[in-house]
Amino acid sequence: MTRRAAPHTHESRHRLAQEAARIMSEEGVRDFRFAKHKAAARLGFDTRRLPMPTNVEVEAALVERQRLFHADSQPASLRRLRETAREAMRMLNGFEARLVGPVLNGTADRHAIIYLHVFSDLPEQVAIFLLDKHIPYEISARKLRSGDGVQREYPMYRFLAGDTPVELTVFEVDGIREAPCSPVDGKPMRRGALRDLDALLAADP
Repeated sequence: MTRRAAPHTHESRHRLAQEAARIMSEEGVRDFRFAKHKAAARLGFDTRRLPMPTNVEVEAALVERQRLFHADSQPASLRRLRETAREAMRMLNGFEARLVGPVLNGTADRHAIIYLHVFSDLPEQVAIFLLDKHIPYEISARKLRSGDGVQREYPMYRFLAGDTPVELTVFEVDGIREAPCSPVDGKPMRRGALRDLDALLAADP
C-alpha cells in the first residue's frame, strides 16, 4: 500500500498527536517516538514529509483524551496509584525517594508504572534493602540525559506493589540536586517528595 503524504498543516499534526495519544492510552505504549511513528503508519502519513508533533503536543492530546473518555475512571485510578506510590516512598524513605512521571503529573492510566528516583552512592544497597524486605525484583538499566546533554546509564530495579509495577532508578546521592531531562519537554524532570505527594492526595476529594 502506497503511503500518501500528509499536508503540512496544523490539522495533520493534531490528528497524528491524537492517534499517538490513543495508542499510548489503549495499548500501553510509553515511548513517544514509537507511538508517533506507529500512529503515522496507521494514518498513512509519510514521516519523511510530515512535521511530527512534539511530545508536549502528544501529552496534551493524552490529557484531553482522558478528560473526554475516561473522566469517570481515571481520577480514581490515579488516586490508587498515588496511594501505592506513597506506600513505596515511605518504605524507601532512607533513599530519599522521589516520584516522577505520569503518576506525579496526573496523566497516569491503567497501564501506568510508578517511577521513583532513589539515591545511594552504592546501588547494591537498594538491592540489599529489597532482599531484606523479601521483595522479588528485576535489575536493569535506564538511560537518561542530563542538563549538559550527556546521556548516562543508571541502575534500575523493578518490582510489583500488588499488581502495579514500580521502577526505581538509582542515582548517586549528589544526583538529588539536579534532575535529568524529561522525555516530554527536555526540561529537568519534576520530582515530587513524599510531602508533595501527601499534598496532592490531601487536595483530592
